[in-house]
Order: sequence, then C-alpha cells, then structure tokens
Amino acid sequence: MNITQEKVDDLNALVKITLAPEDYTPNVDKAIKEQAKKANLPGFRKGMVPVAHIKRMYGKSILVEEINNMLNENISKYLTDNNVEILGQPLPVQEEEGAYNWDYNDTFNFSYELGLAPAVDIEVSSKDKFTHYNVKADEETLNERVKNIRKSYGKMTNPEVATEGDVLYAELKQLANDGTEFEGGIVATGSIRLDLVTDKKILKTLVGTKKDDTFELDVNKAFGGDAAAIAKLLNISEEDAAELKSKFSVTVKNVNRLEEAELNQEFFDKIFGADVVKDEAGFTAKITEEIEAMFKQDADRKLQNDIYAQLTEQTKMQLPDEFLRKWLKATNEKLTDEELAQGYDDFAKNLKWTLIENKIIKENDIKIEYADVFEAAKQRLDAQFRMYSPTPLPEDQLAQYAANFLQEKENANRIFEEVKALKVFDYIKSVATLNEKEIAYNKFTELK
Repeated sequence: MNITQEKVDDLNALVKITLAPEDYTPNVDKAIKEQAKKANLPGFRKGMVPVAHIKRMYGKSILVEEINNMLNENISKYLTDNNVEILGQPLPVQEEEGAYNWDYNDTFNFSYELGLAPAVDIEVSSKDKFTHYNVKADEETLNERVKNIRKSYGKMTNPEVATEGDVLYAELKQLANDGTEFEGGIVATGSIRLDLVTDKKILKTLVGTKKDDTFELDVNKAFGGDAAAIAKLLNISEEDAAELKSKFSVTVKNVNRLEEAELNQEFFDKIFGADVVKDEAGFTAKITEEIEAMFKQDADRKLQNDIYAQLTEQTKMQLPDEFLRKWLKATNEKLTDEELAQGYDDFAKNLKWTLIENKIIKENDIKIEYADVFEAAKQRLDAQFRMYSPTPLPEDQLAQYAANFLQEKENANRIFEEVKALKVFDYIKSVATLNEKEIAYNKFTELK
C-alpha cells in the first residue's frame, strides 16, 4: 500500500492511495471464509458452504466492502500519524466509471480531497477589553414582576363591567362580507385578553362591555396581526390565522378578572416559606434579588457574545471555503444551494470560533474532565426538575439521572461542548480586561 499527500495550496490537498492485490487479498479472503461459516444457503448445511461458492456469489460485494474499510482505516491513520489537521472529512474524487474489473487482480488508485485547517494566530491578553454589565432592576421591570407574581397567586372574579386587563369569555362567529353569519365559517368559544389588544380604538370600545353584550370585532386588527394570539382565541392553526381577514360577531358570556393577591403574611409564606419574609419591604428585596440573579445570566451571555464577536473579527484566518461548501453538500443531501448560500457565513464564523477555542485549549493546557461534564449534566437536570417542583431531588437520585443522561452519545457530546466553551470563556475572562458597568435592565435590553 502506498499513501502520498499532494498539497494543492495552503488550505487544500489531495491524498492518493494505491492498493495492490497483495494489500487487500488477505482481508478479502478472510472475509469470504467468515461469510462461508455463517452462510445458510439452500442445498448446503449451515457453515458448510464452499468458499469458492461464496466467492462466486458474493465475492465482488465483499471486495468492495473490504476496500472501503481499508481506505477509511488507513486514511485516518495516515492523517493522525502525519499530524494533518483537516476540516470536515476527506471527500473521494469521483473515479471514472468502469475503471476497474473488480476481479481481485486490480491495482486500485484512489484520491481524496482534503480541506486543511488554517494556522490560528491568537493571543488573548489584558489588551483585549470587554464590558461586563451589572444589571439592576428598574422600577418598571420590578413592578411588572411583582404584579405577575401577585396575579399568579390571586383569585378570579367576575365584575359587571370590563376594564383594561380583564378577559372577555365569549362566543365568536365568523361573518361574511355583508355582515351576516358566514355559513360553515369559524365558530369558537374563547377568551379575549384585553391586555393583548394592540389597537387603541378597538380597546376603547371593549372597555365597558358587560355580560350578554354583542358586537362586531376585527380580530386581525385588534391583535395587530398576531397569528399566535388569534389562533389560540379561535382554536385554529397559526397558518390559517395569518390568512384570516373576516370580522366576527362576539357575544360576551362572562367578564373575568384576576385579582392580585394581597401583600400579607399568608402570601409571603406561600412564596418563600414560613416567616422568611415579614413585610412588603422584605418581599420587594427578595424579588429584586431573584430577578437580578436572572439578569446576571443575561449579562454573562452578553459578555460571551461580545467576546465571540470581537475575537472572531480580529483573528484573521482563511478557510478552504470551496471545499467546505462541497463537503456540506456531500454530507447533507437535502441541503439546497439557496440554503447553503444563506447559511454558509454563519457556519464559517462558528467554525472559526471552534478553531480559536481549540488553539486556546491546546496552548494553555486546559483540561475537560469527565467530572466537569458530569457536574454540568447534574446542574442541567436539576434546573429542569425545579421547573416542575421547587423541592430538589436527593443527590444520589440526581447523580443517577445524570449518569443515565450521559449514556446517550448526543447528550454527552452536547454537554461536553458546553463545558468546553465555558472553560474557554473563563480563561479569556481571567486574562482580558473586564470593565464593570452598572446598568438598569430596561437600558440593558436596548444594547445590541
């Protein structure tokens, strides 16, 4: 067997492999004998099929399979042994049809295209500057959060007259252009949430409605074309809701109002446990602490995005773009040329970041241990379980769930990549200059 590499340019190469009969014949003969032992053919006892018969019937397919196995194994070994760093996978150069007889006497010559990984020149230092935001709760955001919590623990009432924020439980019937009921049209019973009505003129007409009132409503105009809200109200698909132009006759069945819970000790105990919070000031402080903890996660994501954008922009490198486009098409049969053109820039940017990550990890001897991955999996699962129950799982049970979770290769790879990314970001933050800046949440959301 002979394997050689022919460099096309700094980013592209060809690997050429020559397989003579003496290279592949031992493998093929062994595979044919193994097939003969397992074969169960009419007229022969199991395991007693002559090797010549197997070779005559299946020899060509076995030869093709063994050749492919040898190619894959030896290309990988060659690249590893020679420290050839590639992007994607080797792509076979199409051979001329009928070039070989496949009669065990051919000398095969195969060629594979390689996309070579570029050199990455990056050194993160204190000269790299980023802003780390300390996000504080503004009054509007805090009040909205308090209002939502009070409503979630509040009680439903049925006032006589609707005001802003109420819900009209009503029957809706689709109308024809002449204002009569549309035969075979949409008939639904649903809740019209006044807080979702964006048209101010329509909202003004809905405020003051009472039980048994009937009126016409342009739902598309009322909800500002929000297909999701219209679909939920009328119990139809979002696709149909997006196309809907009709008006509806609305008959109010009931006016519903969710009264906010009183700020008393019973309410505080329901939220935080017995006697944790004693008064309204303590309640506000606790809510502020909780939402600012969530803001910290947003600020950390913002910092990571800024690091990603700045370092990928300032780290100049060329990619074997033509090869990568060809590789993406070869490995994604359903990928259209239009989709490739639209998505390639993002793919290339993410690939550049992966190369930057790998360079930082290698040069700084950053280790990703199984213990790190296991702990990250536990945290992920713990957060998911807490969405359904505030009571944490016992440590041994959570550990068992994490072990089972990581047995799935896809899960393990995903968590590994997350840990890898966090370790790289932690390293960058430890050497770069981080300028701390306090900012109100409503101003933070305006940042790009």
